[in-house]
Amino acid sequence: MSTAASDSLPQQLRDFWSIVVEVWNTSFLGVSVGQGLAAVLVVLIGFMVRGLIARWLIAALTRLAGRSETTLDDEVVAALSGPMKLVPVIVALFFSINIIHLGGDGALRGEQFVQSLVVVALFWALHNAVGPLALAMRGVRSALTPVMIDWLTKAMRILFVIVGAAAVLQIWDIPVAGIVAGLGLFGVAIGLGAQDLFKNLIAGILILAEKRFLPGDWILVDGVVEGTVEEINFRSTLVRRFDKGPVYVPNSKLADNAVTNFSRMTHRRIKWAIGVRYDTTSEQLREIRDKVLAWVTDHPEFADPPDVATFMRVDAFGPSSIDFLLYCFTKTTNWGEWLRLKEDLALFVKQTVEKAGTEFAFPSTSVYLESGAEVFQPPAGDGAAAAVADAQ
Repeated sequence: MSTAASDSLPQQLRDFWSIVVEVWNTSFLGVSVGQGLAAVLVVLIGFMVRGLIARWLIAALTRLAGRSETTLDDEVVAALSGPMKLVPVIVALFFSINIIHLGGDGALRGEQFVQSLVVVALFWALHNAVGPLALAMRGVRSALTPVMIDWLTKAMRILFVIVGAAAVLQIWDIPVAGIVAGLGLFGVAIGLGAQDLFKNLIAGILILAEKRFLPGDWILVDGVVEGTVEEINFRSTLVRRFDKGPVYVPNSKLADNAVTNFSRMTHRRIKWAIGVRYDTTSEQLREIRDKVLAWVTDHPEFADPPDVATFMRVDAFGPSSIDFLLYCFTKTTNWGEWLRLKEDLALFVKQTVEKAGTEFAFPSTSVYLESGAEVFQPPAGDGAAAAVADAQ
């Protein structure tokens, strides 16, 4: 081997080593492979810590919250478990970015990425915390109603999502004001074609503010719907008819029309017209009146004056009957119980009328013929008279 060849070999090895060093220092996204491996290792540790938090810490907090008598702490743990799992990943990414030492624009974008994750974790926690907050507001449910609290819960969650998205856009130097202005113009165009939507939204708010009805109430809107309220949404209300058919009624229909809420009745009314024959004597009328009135006033399931009005009176002389007016109220508002009491009352009225020695009247017509009435005779020689004679 020549002297020149032996001298060039170490130089070649040095050149090769310099290539290896350059590759090691620059081939991992422009930074050292060692820094890159260290950053990846830190990220993996972050995910491992996330798994440990999910498996041990959150499980321990869940068991601890389960020992308490309230469900508020259980809701808090469940709401914050997701953001808590994201925290170690954010910390790991922050350290890995610092290990890599991205320069210039890369360092700025890495910092913005970490800031975005922090904003996401923060507003995610706030979004989920709305549920426990609504649970803690049970004390004011009587003042605000459960449906209004549900609406406020939905509105707060939407608000946190919008504010969080705006914060992320601001971090990435995206002008939020321009987007809002554009959305404002777009909203005006949409609003012109969505007047009914906003009308129903405002009507829903008025329904909740006035507490016209709540889910579970039996309502009647003449010409619109009758049934049980299931849901009160932003645009419409779901009413389940008694045949189990769902009816989605726009809130404006329920706000502009008269609504009868049967679930808020304190008593249920019975109003009957009871007709007896005209040959019923005065004593029989008094007997029927007094016995029926005594039965109603003494019955424990019928309401008594002065809470309600109770009448059993001879009310009118009808075309074919003397009519009583029976007017009373039951204490129960349950439809089935009310029907049972009506049946008991009807049976007692029938027995009372029969024991009094008279009968119920029914529509009838009496024709009276007087003796010696003049018979009409047509004029002689008339064709009609001949026809009548033939018919006779």
